[in-house]
Amino acid sequence: MDNIILYLLQTIQQLYQQNCWLLNFICRYIPLKQWAFDDSHSPKYQKFTTDKLPIIRTFIRQDWQFLLEYYSWKYNKPLRPVQRRNGKSIPEDTICPLCGAPHLYIYDNNGGNGQYQCKVCGQTFITGEIVTSPIRFVCPYCGHALVAKKDRAFFHIHKCVNPKCSFYLHNLKKVDKEHLDEAYGKNKYKLHYIYREFTVDFFRMDLSSLPKNASSLKFTKHNSHIMSLCLTMHVNLQLSLRRTAQALDDLYGIKISHQMVANYARTAALVIKPFVDHYDYPKSSTFIADETYIKVRSVKAYVWLIMDAVSRSILGYQVSDNRSVGPCILAMRMAFRGLKKLPENFRFIADGYSAYPLAAQQFFREYGDAFKFDITQVIGLTNDDAVTTEFRPFKQMVERLNRTFKASYRVSCGYDNYDGANYNVSLWVAYYNFLRPHKHKNYHVLNKVEMLEGAENMPGKWQLLIYLGQQTILRLQEQQVSEGICS
Repeated sequence: MDNIILYLLQTIQQLYQQNCWLLNFICRYIPLKQWAFDDSHSPKYQKFTTDKLPIIRTFIRQDWQFLLEYYSWKYNKPLRPVQRRNGKSIPEDTICPLCGAPHLYIYDNNGGNGQYQCKVCGQTFITGEIVTSPIRFVCPYCGHALVAKKDRAFFHIHKCVNPKCSFYLHNLKKVDKEHLDEAYGKNKYKLHYIYREFTVDFFRMDLSSLPKNASSLKFTKHNSHIMSLCLTMHVNLQLSLRRTAQALDDLYGIKISHQMVANYARTAALVIKPFVDHYDYPKSSTFIADETYIKVRSVKAYVWLIMDAVSRSILGYQVSDNRSVGPCILAMRMAFRGLKKLPENFRFIADGYSAYPLAAQQFFREYGDAFKFDITQVIGLTNDDAVTTEFRPFKQMVERLNRTFKASYRVSCGYDNYDGANYNVSLWVAYYNFLRPHKHKNYHVLNKVEMLEGAENMPGKWQLLIYLGQQTILRLQEQQVSEGICS
């Protein structure tokens, strides 16, 4: 019996050694699929990566007289003025732009070619240079100041040009040797540290703005019931404006133009949007985001959607004419509305687009650790890595949401302007969150409102939604007045 156990133990040890050898062989000579598709090695996707925040240093004005006193106290001797050699001197009006030291304490730093150095504070400068910029960006890897390279519509690009930066040297090792031999071969890769400084404050922009050319709720020819019928057919039944007008004429004998249907929709969106945006949605620790495409005057535009993974409610949405980080930040602000800090183990799932990490970076810079989170990126259409395999079902949720929205969008064949796109998306989100039955909720609505439960039909629910929107607007106006009085 003892011999059998000993034999089995020896066999297990031999198999274990063989497994270790095979794993070592695979890791060294057979690249795994996950490694083969690693973005950090791909010149096609590497430029979409987002670097961490730089070190931000604010300008602090120095006093040269105070620095002289400190030098005397620390070293028990005064700091002497610069001793000129060979009779050379600098203009008497030259002063240090950082501490204000006079020309007596200024070195001629490069032999009369215009560069100077202050002996008191050590600042190097040229004649007329202004160093009182409010902030200065420093590379977090090497400590060198970033250099402004490019100006874009909403941001400036700052770059670390230090050739000895550890970030640059680490990325340089990943460059294929064949590309190093090519002319401008390194330009296929993102090698240097880059930071985008946004010039527009997306955290101060109004999230409740909607088109102003909406009709009032004072009806001259029709009434609120006809308005709610228009909304039911246009939003719920996904009829176009002209078909809505035709259906009202065919079914109820109501003569109404398609333009009046559009005006009613704008007015309803203007009133309902505050209620939808300020509703206290139940929020879990997992948000999902994606963007989809629409057409405005036959030109591609974008709709950003953020939903809660548990309640399936749409928490943030935005219509934009570009795919930059600005609309992404605005949609995130809507989704985070009412939160003082993120839930524990918070996870934000999106695709591989770089706008989401950039937006998360700006939230951390604006609000600190309370809104510090990373983006879980589900890249591509196939599960090529463990992260994508685990979180693919969440990404499919928001993809189904996009398809549901597109089903209501296709009937319009695009929008004539962005005002129409805004009011249509706002009404659709209100319908999706409060009026539409969902299969995973046993064909109940996502968010039950007691007042809406008492309505007998859908037109009545639209009228009640308009009433709730009016009450929300009044409450927000009262809050603004009270805040103005307190301030």
